[in-house]
Amino acid sequence: MGKLHRTTVTHLEMKAPPRLAPAPRPLGKYALLRAEKPPLHFYRYLYMTVGRPYVWVSRRNLPDEALAAIVHDDAVEIYVLYVNGAPVGYFELDFRNMPQAELSFLGLVPEFTEQGLGRFLLGEAISLAWTKTPDRLIVQTCTLDHPAALPLYQRMGFSPYGQSEVEVEE
Repeated sequence: MGKLHRTTVTHLEMKAPPRLAPAPRPLGKYALLRAEKPPLHFYRYLYMTVGRPYVWVSRRNLPDEALAAIVHDDAVEIYVLYVNGAPVGYFELDFRNMPQAELSFLGLVPEFTEQGLGRFLLGEAISLAWTKTPDRLIVQTCTLDHPAALPLYQRMGFSPYGQSEVEVEE
């Protein structure tokens, strides 16, 4: 049995596209590319590298078939941020339950946090999600995530609508 972490999950929503000034673009050469049906080893690399510090576990031990059923679904979009040729973060938008869209995952590899890239990445995720005209865009964060996550989601237009206490096994 792994280590148990008690955490507070905050559920947030956005019911209309926000009016935000564009976030500053990353310094250096950058690209935000959609990874269409990414190889599972690449998805797992992103998920584990970004999520390890924050105890992301929901997909860690999924069998290949179960993971592929999610990340290769046409209604799931994964975007990877590259800076100077290296992948530094990603986000995943889930449109399988339209008219509700979900920002399932968003994060940066540890070496690229604290540089303003999270705001840029979140702004791009929000913009891309609203191109599908959902009635509602949801996201969740927890107290194990980066401490800037909840305030950033709120600054970018999300409003909390619920909280729950859960235990996560590492």
